[in-house]
Amino acid sequence: MNLITEEVKNFLGNSSMIRRMFEAGIELKKQYGAENVYDFSLGNPDLPPPPEVKTAMEEIAGKSGDMFAFGYMPNAGSVDCREALAKLLKKEQDLNCAKEDIIVTCGAAGGINAFFRAVLERGDEVICPSPYFVEYGFYAGNYGGTLKPVPTNEDFSLNIGNIEAAITPATRAIILNSPNNPTGKIYSKAELEAVAAVLKAARSKYGRMIYIIADEPYRFLNFDGVEIPSIAKIYDGTVVIGSFSKSLSLPGERVGYIAVSPQLENKAELLGALTLTNRILGFVNAPVVGQKLIESCWDCQVDLNIYRRRRDAMAKVLTDAGIEFIMPGGAFYFFPKSPTADERIFIDALLKERVLAVPGRGFGAPGYFRLAFCVSEKNITDSAESFKRAMAAI
Repeated sequence: MNLITEEVKNFLGNSSMIRRMFEAGIELKKQYGAENVYDFSLGNPDLPPPPEVKTAMEEIAGKSGDMFAFGYMPNAGSVDCREALAKLLKKEQDLNCAKEDIIVTCGAAGGINAFFRAVLERGDEVICPSPYFVEYGFYAGNYGGTLKPVPTNEDFSLNIGNIEAAITPATRAIILNSPNNPTGKIYSKAELEAVAAVLKAARSKYGRMIYIIADEPYRFLNFDGVEIPSIAKIYDGTVVIGSFSKSLSLPGERVGYIAVSPQLENKAELLGALTLTNRILGFVNAPVVGQKLIESCWDCQVDLNIYRRRRDAMAKVLTDAGIEFIMPGGAFYFFPKSPTADERIFIDALLKERVLAVPGRGFGAPGYFRLAFCVSEKNITDSAESFKRAMAAI
């Protein structure tokens, strides 16, 4: 008797290596103690939220006697929250979004799913530079779409020729995640303008909109102060999707947003569809407490310098161990090259030294592995000898 679909059964059989390593870490910590396990598997921010969040929470709690304090919100989000997000986008990207151009979502993941539900037909293709966030394929598949990974250059910059060659009459969107998970790469304005030119030509050729999904939850994690261009100002078919999981250290609160480019013609139709899909997927509205926090804390963030010091510490550990990597410009991940062709062999060697990393094949890049450095600086530096021993072992 089949209890679940064959598709989901296959998903379970190939379930996320990130979660598998995270669960292995729990067992190792029980055995050796948390301080003796170096868990770089999961991108779960460990910093407390900024103090302004605590102040806002206290103010929200003080109003809890109001019977409507935690009632249903409009499906697109509260007016005050969307006005705050419009201010954020103006400050962050000089993007002149009105509150009507913004939908508040259940995190960035909820935003991507609401968007795909609104625009994907069965058989549509979603291009994605590889390496890429592992869940993208599931999100597209939820609505009959297919993720189409496209290799990047050796330094993880966009290969425009590969993107152009991947476009077909079925292409509906391309996901650009910058700063990138898992590589930390920040795409330049020249790269983005080249992508926009290719998409505009394809739109004219095939007679259909091809969207850019600017997936930007790591935008504030820009360690070297380089320009992170506003994709929505470069290409009219852009939707910006963000969240406050990293910037405010609120991953469990599940509050994010979709902002439609003000330049998009007939944008009201798309915004109406997004409001509908945000509701009918079962989200109804983003968490009320999260929306109220954004109203007060949209201009706050955790200390970037803490993550910058951790990045530099991780770079030293890898360099001293003789592991090849490209320095990440943003996000909180390293994506080094494995010293073995099959990175799983090296992952096992690391595991024997109580270091948890994630195989690159889960991100579409065999021969690499991912390390999340959203852990204490001491945990990073203490792992140095374990990395050296793993290198020696293989």
